[in-house]
Amino acid sequence: MRRRTFLRQAARGIAAAGFASSALSQRLLALPSLKQKFTAADRVTLGRTGVVTSRLAMGTGTVGGGHHSHQTALGVDGLSRLLMNGYDIGLHFIDAADSFGSHPHAAEALKRMDRSKVTVLTKSFARDPREIRADIDRFRRELGVEYIDVFLMHCLTEGDWTTRFRPVMDVLEEAKQKGVIRSHGCSCHSIEALRAAAASPWVDVDLVRINPVGAQMDADPDTVVGVMKQMKASGKALVGMKILGAGALRTRQDEALKFALGLNLLDAFTIGAESITEQNDLLRRISVAA
Repeated sequence: MRRRTFLRQAARGIAAAGFASSALSQRLLALPSLKQKFTAADRVTLGRTGVVTSRLAMGTGTVGGGHHSHQTALGVDGLSRLLMNGYDIGLHFIDAADSFGSHPHAAEALKRMDRSKVTVLTKSFARDPREIRADIDRFRRELGVEYIDVFLMHCLTEGDWTTRFRPVMDVLEEAKQKGVIRSHGCSCHSIEALRAAAASPWVDVDLVRINPVGAQMDADPDTVVGVMKQMKASGKALVGMKILGAGALRTRQDEALKFALGLNLLDAFTIGAESITEQNDLLRRISVAA
């Protein structure tokens, strides 16, 4: 699915979140107290990849598409300062994407970070092996890095993607063997694609949409959680996105965070703050929710 279709689905997802308040309340009533403490800066390992990073990734793609997002609207200087603020308080996971246009912003921040401590995740819409080869090289240049920790095929919707796009997967596997990338996987935008990812041994990391009310998700929460359990059992890394439903749960952040943490399935999750104040508040909320 390309950017135009992605944006149409995003608009439908927001509209479908009108029932968020009641559905969230019902789900949270059934949630037990969390059995452990969590912080955004906890060190976690992403599945079997060997990649160690912070529990919270700094998202750069709120309402992202067309090489733009709410975060990139801050400008290179503004977003790089936001990323540096997160780094200084223990967030060592940058969630970027070509379609967000956030590579230059991340590159500016990375100049002032210890690269060995930072996990860089990015995503490509390429569906052709020549395109993905070019993207691997271009992304490294744009980010100013020799290797990329997590490289994802972005926004997959096809139920047969693991056969249809096998040549692209082979290029990414080759890049991993050469050490150009450390792990590969996908972000899914349909339940069919998510199920295919769960069944594929090629997927190291899956960026999965999850929140308690189904806002901008691939299916209802129970269905998605069922697939996530399959992924977890097979050793895949699960990184949650749309934790706050792309803003649908902005007024109920504490409860949505408790839901995500209480699943005991996510290795990490990504949320895009839009200011240093919001980022600091998010860290506080994660500790309180836990």
